[in-house]
Amino acid sequence: MREEGRDFLYRLLATPGVSGDEQRVQAVVRDYAATFCDSVEFDLHGNLILGINPQSEFRIMLAGHADQIGMLISQIDDNGFLNFQTVGGWDPQQLIGQRVQIWTDNGGVAGVISRKPIHLLEESERNTVVKFTDMWIDIGATNQEQSRQLVRVGDPVTLQMGYQELRGGAITAVALDNRVGVWTVVEALRRAKLQGASVAVYAVSTVAEEIGLRGATTSAERVRPHVGIAVDVTHATDCPSIDRRQLGQVALGKGPVIFRGPNMNPEVARRLRETAESSGLKHQIAALGRAAPNDSNAIQISGQGVAAGLVAIPNRYMHSAVEVCHWDDLEAAAQLLADFCAKVQPTDSFVPRPPKPANSGAK
Repeated sequence: MREEGRDFLYRLLATPGVSGDEQRVQAVVRDYAATFCDSVEFDLHGNLILGINPQSEFRIMLAGHADQIGMLISQIDDNGFLNFQTVGGWDPQQLIGQRVQIWTDNGGVAGVISRKPIHLLEESERNTVVKFTDMWIDIGATNQEQSRQLVRVGDPVTLQMGYQELRGGAITAVALDNRVGVWTVVEALRRAKLQGASVAVYAVSTVAEEIGLRGATTSAERVRPHVGIAVDVTHATDCPSIDRRQLGQVALGKGPVIFRGPNMNPEVARRLRETAESSGLKHQIAALGRAAPNDSNAIQISGQGVAAGLVAIPNRYMHSAVEVCHWDDLEAAAQLLADFCAKVQPTDSFVPRPPKPANSGAK
């Protein structure tokens, strides 16, 4: 792993980017990628579109969403406590007792998410799943005016940002979903250029995925790719209590997951698998029998249709404060996509191939 690449991921994990407020994290991506890209542009939605070989008529789009789930300040009460709305899919149990940062125009303001202590809970409250409306953020203010001097309604909130290395190459952080996807597509773009890719390749750091795939929808319309591959996280099933019968066997450290199913173009899935095999890259195969809840969904039906693919990084404890991924999976995913892009030629077709007609013997 290049030290520059490792530092890039660490910066991504230290930078906030709640859906709709991704500018800070997009600046990190831009500053890293501008040194090797042929084109760098933002669109009106906030997507960051990085390109190589833009003169080629054949276009590949690699998409990783920069936004993370978070919260928004919705009210400041008379005593200076902050009420909030959630952005994206939270388990409310994950939020009790968490340290947070409110991201204001003047920087971060530290706070904690609290509720009544267990000693003061009624019996019925102890046996009920906590609601978001039963929690609040405490920044240490003693009245409304003190809080208003620091925080405004609508300011985004994240759990405490940062990362921690675990044993054996694992890493834990708040926003691995989906900073690992952003890292992968940008690193794949860098490598594809070094490997002499002959087609146009665009790595897009998309926005607002967590609230409805919005950034992928608009950026795919702008890029108009022939092939579009989303990189996101997927559930690792190598931990207790996960049912593998439907989700399959997906483990940390055994390579990225190549998905097959109706949301994926069969030619893209086949070429990804063959590329992984020929390059000697660890990889896993998984099935998805519905429209994916990630950027590959929006990309597939953009314009007149795109040959879509989905490559995913195994992630334990998704949408929590302690998501866990593995460095080896990121490395293999970036190399897989770089090799894939380098092999595509401008004359290649990704139209699904019908089976050869059976030889009936008729003349």
